[in-house]
Amino acid sequence: MVDVFEQVEEELRSDRYKRLARTWLPIVGGVLLVALVAALAVWGWDSWQTSKADKASVAYDRGLESLQAGNPVGADAAFVQAAKEGNDAYKVMALMQRAGIALEANRIPDAIRLLDEAAKASRDALLSDPAAYKAALLAMDTETLAQIEARLKPLTDPDRPLSPFAVEALAMARLEYGQTAAAREAFVLLKNGLDTPEIVSQRADLAIAAIDSGAAANLKRITGAQAALPAPIAPVAPAGPGGPAPAAPARP
Repeated sequence: MVDVFEQVEEELRSDRYKRLARTWLPIVGGVLLVALVAALAVWGWDSWQTSKADKASVAYDRGLESLQAGNPVGADAAFVQAAKEGNDAYKVMALMQRAGIALEANRIPDAIRLLDEAAKASRDALLSDPAAYKAALLAMDTETLAQIEARLKPLTDPDRPLSPFAVEALAMARLEYGQTAAAREAFVLLKNGLDTPEIVSQRADLAIAAIDSGAAANLKRITGAQAALPAPIAPVAPAGPGGPAPAAPARP
């Protein structure tokens, strides 16, 4: 009799396990399938991003080599490819290089347009602000004070990487438009600012002296000289997919 009871109990357990299996195995299998698909999607995305970054790196290097060889047309084509293939960092840097080529050819409107594109290509201020700052300098001869202020004011926030340079450029623009008092106040703040780069502090001191001596009209030449120089280099951006962000270009 004991054997019979044990056999019945075993069959009942077996039937219960079968019912549980029929109920839960499809659900567990579905969850595992979703997890597998998600893992494959992430792997595929990372692989695709890495492949694009590698292509962008090759194109960017080819552009730099073409510039060194005196071939701006070939360089521009390579930077177009780098901007198309790369992540935000490569896109910003490639567009800035293209702007430099346009600037050397005296195509100022094209240079400003490309710099504006570069500034919008990334939400990282370390990448976008140098382009926006350079575009504002180049636009000073053709745009109104209100337009220049719209370009520079966002960059003057103390948390932005080029804040002192943007404050200086905005003060120069206001000085050119006759807002001497506001410009002088900004220069004084720059001169005395603890976080102001030494070169900006020195220029602010010169600007204050020029304003006080009545020679402020000559300061427009300083603005023009600044526009012809490379944009200040912000700290290197964090590495993106596929490797570290490229170094900031020497131009425009």
